[in-house]
Amino acid sequence: MYPIATRETYKDGQIIFKEGSSGDWVYVVLSGSVEISKTVGGKKFVISVLKPDEVFGELGYFGDMQRTATARAIGETTLSIVDRAFLDREFNKLPGYFRTILVAVVKRFRNLIDRACDFTSRKETRVQKSLSLTFKDRQSFVKAYTGNISRGGLFVRTERPLKQGEQFLLKLQIPGLSQPIKVSCEVSWVTKESYTEKSPRGMGVKFCEMSKQDSQILNRYVQSIIEGEEKY
Repeated sequence: MYPIATRETYKDGQIIFKEGSSGDWVYVVLSGSVEISKTVGGKKFVISVLKPDEVFGELGYFGDMQRTATARAIGETTLSIVDRAFLDREFNKLPGYFRTILVAVVKRFRNLIDRACDFTSRKETRVQKSLSLTFKDRQSFVKAYTGNISRGGLFVRTERPLKQGEQFLLKLQIPGLSQPIKVSCEVSWVTKESYTEKSPRGMGVKFCEMSKQDSQILNRYVQSIIEGEEKY
C-alpha cells in the first residue's frame, strides 16, 4: 500500500478539485466513492465513478499539468493523499529514458481526452481548407496554414505549436481580402507528432474574440465553402 501523507474526509457532493485547477497530489479512495467528470460545451459528462483502493490525480503528478477533470465525493468519502516525498523518490529511481516515456504517455493521454472532448463539443461544421496565417510564439512570428476551419475554430498545421491553454493573436488571410482578419484564440489541444498527412503536427484552436466585421467575413466565407460556392 502507498505511504500516506494525510487523510481527508469529504461530505456528499463536496468538490475535491475542479477541472482546470492546479495541483499534483495523488489520491487513493479509502471509503465512499469519487465521481470524475468533465464539462464539455457547458454540459457535464461523468467519466468514471471510483471505488475504494482506486487512485486518481496521477495525471497532474506525472504530466505537471492542470487538472483534466473535476473530482466530487459521492456520499461521505475518505481519501488518503500519497506521500509526495515517497512518489518523488520512487519516480527518480526509474531510468531516465523510462521516466521520459512515462511522462510522454501521460501527456498523450491528456491530448486524446481533450481532442475527444473537442470533437464532442463541436456544434459547427468543419471544412478542410488550407489558408495562410501568422501567429507569434516566444521567439518570432510564425507563418503557417490551416488544416480545417469552422466558425468557431481551426486547426493550425505547424512544426512550432504553442502550449495547450495559451492565448494568442492569429492573423488569417481570407482569399480576396487585402488585409488578414485578426482573431484572439486559445490553444485547445496540441499534436506534437505527425503520423500521416491526414494527421499532421499542429494545434487545434478555438476563437475567443474578434471584431463584428471580421466575424461576419469569416462566417460568410466558411458558409460559402460549405455550400461549394467559394467566392470572395
